[in-house]
Amino acid sequence: MSDTGGGGSLFAATARDLDNRKKQARYRGVFLGMTLLLILPVFLILAVLISRGGPILSLGFLFTYPSSGMTAGGVFPALLGTIFLVTAALVFSVPLGVAAALYLSEYAADNWLTRLINLAIINLAGVPSIVHALFGVGAFVLFFGFGTSILAASLTLAVMTLPVVIVSTRESLQAVPRAFREASWSMGATRWQTIRHIVLPNSVSGILTGVILEVSRTAGETAPIMFTGAAFFLPFLPQSVYDQTMALSLHLFVISTQVPGVPDALPYGVALLLISIVLIMNSASIALRMVLRSRKKW
Repeated sequence: MSDTGGGGSLFAATARDLDNRKKQARYRGVFLGMTLLLILPVFLILAVLISRGGPILSLGFLFTYPSSGMTAGGVFPALLGTIFLVTAALVFSVPLGVAAALYLSEYAADNWLTRLINLAIINLAGVPSIVHALFGVGAFVLFFGFGTSILAASLTLAVMTLPVVIVSTRESLQAVPRAFREASWSMGATRWQTIRHIVLPNSVSGILTGVILEVSRTAGETAPIMFTGAAFFLPFLPQSVYDQTMALSLHLFVISTQVPGVPDALPYGVALLLISIVLIMNSASIALRMVLRSRKKW
């Protein structure tokens, strides 16, 4: 492109363009700084846990029982109990939450009743965990007669995390273009056939987001399981869902506040193990979600 008569390039940046670029660079720097401030505490926490709790982690720590009044030994019963509780909570909450989201998104009309249900779901998500614990005691431990058990604790955790599954599933269902549904209906498919073969396969990645959030919360909760199924110490593994179990979150609370003479590295090692479990579960779910998203046609 030839120069203009004044000798400058036709597309040379004006003073206003240069000023806008400087402002954009400043805003980018501010947002980058805010992002780093949010991430920095995570890395600091991990660094402290790894430096102070890392040396205690070993196969013996993972696969042996607590000993010497819980001041030595490993965390095998608590580790296994945490896996039991998280898995059972997922089994109870995910199918029910997905079914509720399907009804609200695909079947229910937009009226006062569905709006009231949506409001109840949002409010339920904000209820403190200690309130869910008291509900679990009244409903599952006493009313249904499950006693303090894995079943009662996992059901309490499922109720606590159910709103997260419902909301994330509903949003992922509504993200599927309506044109997909209309094309399926025009081919003679029923509403359920459309949901099963079109809507659900294209929303699985979003549903997994709710599952990831549920795993993170259930693994770290203490109050709901303290009252409904977790034990201070058990010298044996649970034999059924009606038995109590140890859990890493309660075990960490106990050795940090209730047991004297605990080595300094032990609580940090339990905390590091708990965070590692959550990170591993979340990483696996995120990897699966990325694979499913890559198969989308839109």
